Amino acid sequence: MGNAADLVLFSNRVVWLADDDPVSPGFVAIRGNDIVATGPREQGREHIGPATVVKDFAARPIMPGFVDVHAHMEVAARTLYQTVDCRAPRCADVGDVLDTLRAHLGDAVDGWLVGQANLFFDQKLAEKRLPTRAELDSVSTEVAIVVRAGGHVSVLNSPALARAGIDRDYQAADYSITGMPTVERDEDGEPTGVVKEMDNLLPLPRLSGKDLRHAIRQGVHDLFTVHGVTTIGEISETVEGLREMDRLHRDGELGARLRIYLWTPGTVSLEQACTHADWLGLEAADDLIRIHGVKMFSDGGYSAASAAMKRPYVLDGHGHHCGQVALSPEQVAAALERTAAAGLQLAIHANGDRAQEAMCEAIIAAGGVPSGAPAPRIEHAGNLLPEPEATALWRRAGIIPVPQPVFLYTFGDFFPTYLGDYGKRGRFPFRDLLDEGWPITGSSDVWIGSEERATNPFFSIWCTLRRQSFFGEILDGDQRITVVEALRMHTVNAAATLGEGDRYGSLERGKRADVIVLDRDPFACSDDELLDVRVDEVYFGGELVHARSAAPA
Repeated sequence: MGNAADLVLFSNRVVWLADDDPVSPGFVAIRGNDIVATGPREQGREHIGPATVVKDFAARPIMPGFVDVHAHMEVAARTLYQTVDCRAPRCADVGDVLDTLRAHLGDAVDGWLVGQANLFFDQKLAEKRLPTRAELDSVSTEVAIVVRAGGHVSVLNSPALARAGIDRDYQAADYSITGMPTVERDEDGEPTGVVKEMDNLLPLPRLSGKDLRHAIRQGVHDLFTVHGVTTIGEISETVEGLREMDRLHRDGELGARLRIYLWTPGTVSLEQACTHADWLGLEAADDLIRIHGVKMFSDGGYSAASAAMKRPYVLDGHGHHCGQVALSPEQVAAALERTAAAGLQLAIHANGDRAQEAMCEAIIAAGGVPSGAPAPRIEHAGNLLPEPEATALWRRAGIIPVPQPVFLYTFGDFFPTYLGDYGKRGRFPFRDLLDEGWPITGSSDVWIGSEERATNPFFSIWCTLRRQSFFGEILDGDQRITVVEALRMHTVNAAATLGEGDRYGSLERGKRADVIVLDRDPFACSDDELLDVRVDEVYFGGELVHARSAAPA
């Protein structure tokens, strides 16, 4: 049969996400990597030949694979492999943290024991503070212990400070790749053990070789594939990690497409990023892994009070501090020019409203987005929008805002804690942004210290509907969106943000055969039931890459 497909999938609930009718009974016919036909259920028989594999999922829905446009997969994979989980609420207080570390002293690597703690760990523990240097010393004065609270704030014991060369005479660098470094000191000038924006300056143990390869393989599967994520916008961590990803794809061992944003200057320089074809030498198919863009930091994080804001932080009485913008207009202009010439998309981390405004003004001052270049992304725009009129500046600059719904749960509680009443304005205003025509996306921004469910798109979808914070507060319920809008944020809109809306993100003829099978209908779920949706099967480019063991045959 000329119309015969390799695989035909039937369901009474096909979530197409391709038109105004998002769900109906139907079929998806697949040949090779691609969808070759779709339509009403009864027409699927036309694509069945003698060798066609047919699967009928009956009431179980099928839908396009999810797209996570902003992730630090390598960091998260390394974290799973060699850190101790101290996150709240599994650790409710400082005592729990110390007990957990003490129980894992035998897991130290190269004399280091690294604990993974959440963003805003000091607010989530019962004592409303971080463990102290002395408390970590009570666990061990021989093993170097560091508790990394989300990648922006860490606390070190005395051996860790000594290994890092941090003493009373230590002078912090002017700038690290995530923001302005800070070493906190007591009244006598001694380091307290708390450092900010310094994780990449610490001599922590690194994975390499087979261990790194195994960590990435397992991390992609456990963090993404099992949750139906088939495309990842990966922020690079190491060149070695990129090469291991390439090898894994060449060997057919990764079930997710990778769109890499080279972190500059964290992983490589801007010059190296824009000339990657001359030296990196990726060999897997472009559809599986490609260098897609460049990622830069213009400010730090809220948890370190280093996001650049238009109003001062109020926490601990530091009412004069507004954070700092780390990228100059000249640096932004150069990055725009260089990335456009290289065919790469520029993504700029800008947490605070002042940083976002500065980045947009820099783009405008540089003459706007170069002709033919991908629209630049502003990472985290849309998480906190105290001045709604700021979106007019976004539009003038031609940027794509990339918010993270999971942060509504992670730290929606703490904007007022850090910023006072100014932090109560415009928290994750997704309803307003969609109504204004912004095709916003959902993404995990998974990193060390992310919440346990951060990479599950249904957790992110729950956040957009339930809008419940870590401590159970409903944040601005009028900003709730619909289920279909939330699904589109994590599929169609996300693919478009990557500039690849014609390749994946919906179930349409000619697109990649990235299809996932759900155990229940998300449109029939209550908000909280969305957290229980499971992915039974994952097809990546037509190949079955995951089948949940508890799923029906």
